Amino acid sequence: MAAKWIEALTGSLEQKREYKQQMARLEALPAPYAEAARALNRYFMYYGAIADGETLVTMLGDHVELWERAAVDGTPVSAIVGDDPVGFAETFVSSYRHREWIDKERQRLVTAIGSAIEQERGRES
Repeated sequence: MAAKWIEALTGSLEQKREYKQQMARLEALPAPYAEAARALNRYFMYYGAIADGETLVTMLGDHVELWERAAVDGTPVSAIVGDDPVGFAETFVSSYRHREWIDKERQRLVTAIGSAIEQERGRES
C-alpha cells in the first residue's frame, strides 16, 4: 500500500528502474557513440518536454538501442545524425510526443482568453 502512495507522488518505481538501466547502457557505449548519445540525451531533456514517464522511458530506450546497434555495426555517428544534429534530435523527439508539460498551460491560456472575450462581449450588449 505504501508503494502505491509513493508512486502516486513520485511516479512509477519501475519506470525509474528502467531509466537507470538505460542510462547505464548509455554510459557503457564505446567512444564516440557514448559521447554522441550523452549529448543527444541532454538535448532531449531540455527540448523534449515529455510529461508522460512511460513515453520518456520508451524514447530513451529506443535512443540507447539505436546507439548500441550503431556501435555493433560500426555505423559512423555522422551517418546517424547527418549534417544537422539539432534537426535529428528534434525529429527523434517529435516521434514520441504525446502529452507535454505545456499542454496544461496552453489549455489554461485558451480558457482565460475565452473568458475575457465573453466578458468583453457581455459589456458590448
